[in-house]
Amino acid sequence: MASKEKAREREKEREGAASAAPGPWPLQEEEIIAKDETMAWKFLSLEEVTILLEQDIVGVQKALEEFLNLKHRLTSLKEAVILDYYISGFWWAKALEFTSVQLGGFLTLLNLLLENVDTKHMTLEQNIQELGYAMAGIGECNSVKSGGFEFFTVDQAKAIINYLKISLFQHYTLYQYLFHSPREELVIGDENIVELVKPADSPFSAPLEEGLPYDIYSKFIALVPGKEEEIKEMDGDIHSEEEPKAESEIDPLVGYTIEDVQSVLGEITNEIIANVQSEINEKLQIQEEAYSARIDKLKKI
Repeated sequence: MASKEKAREREKEREGAASAAPGPWPLQEEEIIAKDETMAWKFLSLEEVTILLEQDIVGVQKALEEFLNLKHRLTSLKEAVILDYYISGFWWAKALEFTSVQLGGFLTLLNLLLENVDTKHMTLEQNIQELGYAMAGIGECNSVKSGGFEFFTVDQAKAIINYLKISLFQHYTLYQYLFHSPREELVIGDENIVELVKPADSPFSAPLEEGLPYDIYSKFIALVPGKEEEIKEMDGDIHSEEEPKAESEIDPLVGYTIEDVQSVLGEITNEIIANVQSEINEKLQIQEEAYSARIDKLKKI
């Protein structure tokens, strides 16, 4: 984890300072309190905890991303889970109005238990025992078996144990799988065959603009400016070729007046009517003869 080196460097600095600092033995009360408070800053410093206290939930997330050096939380499941683990714990402790020292100690405790899963490969039973060792001495004065978290009260210790029970311990197998089980990167794809709309210059008529979305129509159907100009030029060439032919043709009615045309049409009409009238008369005569023959037969009977 990104916080391992950071915590180890701080621990070395504190151990060096403690060994260099002279003092009477046994430790005085102020030194005991200072020793206990060092457990609060093994994970985050007082300044970093103070910054977290001043932020809202979004600010806490951004600050922890920076403190823990989590740069790939959007693509790494492990980093996303770790970030959520610390954000949830911090916000829970803040809601219980923990002091800065208590908040720092609680985050240190969370880091200790998570490190036991990640680096030490502890089982659930072993990690619960580690929690018991860390919480030893709470509520007792100058206890020999001290885990360094004496700044918690008994009620706070009970609340912390209940919180860890429903958060980390209840999902312990999932955390073990997250840290120790390799995950394959599965690429899920689907091949789709897309048939594009035929361009407007095809032998088939183009689809109606009202029947397609505008983006599809403008991209595949509507003519681009270059094509429109080409079509206009082609139309101009066609018209220019047709115009001379039209001029070369001679009107057959040139030189005739309206009266001449009317007289010609009248003669043609009279001829047609005369022919039709003669045909009608012939048919009527044939029918009269047939009827007369029938009448004569009836009279004889």
